[in-house]
Amino acid sequence: MAASFICDLESNTLMDHIMRALNFSTEAKMDSKNIIIAIIMGIIAGWLASWVVGGYGVVQYLISGVLGSFVGSYVLNKSGINLGIRNEIGRDIATATIGAIIVMIIARILH
Repeated sequence: MAASFICDLESNTLMDHIMRALNFSTEAKMDSKNIIIAIIMGIIAGWLASWVVGGYGVVQYLISGVLGSFVGSYVLNKSGINLGIRNEIGRDIATATIGAIIVMIIARILH
């Protein structure tokens, strides 16, 4: 069963904003709105992950949050986990936070 949090081009998920900002879609344009939304949600997810794993700095929050959105979506999709969060923004931040925690743990192991 496919999880409901996987992004598609018609939704406004964090992944969708990132894809539009990076212009990975034929109908997407480089849009400052999408870049700003992706950055803000990435910072929030990275900040939340830092509470669990530790760390500091806006740049670290941003990198771990944005990478975490990809990792979290992939891991949750492959494991068939549906978070059950109906609010799209909350679901995206939770997914990105889970991914950011994974990214930060892997970074600490490799460091």
